Amino acid sequence: MGMGSVGGKRGRHGSVMNEINVTPLVDVMLVLLIIFMVAAPMMSQGLEVDLPEATTRSLPQSETPLVVTIDKNGELYLRKDKVATTSLLAQLQDMPAEQKKEPIYIHADKSVSYGAVMSTLSAIHRAGFEKPSMVTLPEENK
Repeated sequence: MGMGSVGGKRGRHGSVMNEINVTPLVDVMLVLLIIFMVAAPMMSQGLEVDLPEATTRSLPQSETPLVVTIDKNGELYLRKDKVATTSLLAQLQDMPAEQKKEPIYIHADKSVSYGAVMSTLSAIHRAGFEKPSMVTLPEENK
């Protein structure tokens, strides 16, 4: 037994190999790359969901709340008065500052597009309201 064999592999010519074998590392990296290439498109696609039902309890109300309604045709109502989409922001901005600190509720038909609901919510935020809330129906026990 020679002293040179302790602590390392011997190459072809009897010297110690000082190189790292990167083949397993490359194999693992290629497998991970393929997994992420397959999984990434799945993470960016959404699933169809029915949002109007929720399992939350009702919020207590002390007085008549301010309600913005979007019906199934996409028409807007402030309280019970029909409002043009372009004038909703102006009407909300004209309200007193105390009222802007109170909750404002959005009633939206579930067939209304998400974009219409978000543009209405954006107008409410730009008008200075601090507590917008979406109103949903209680979830049915299935």
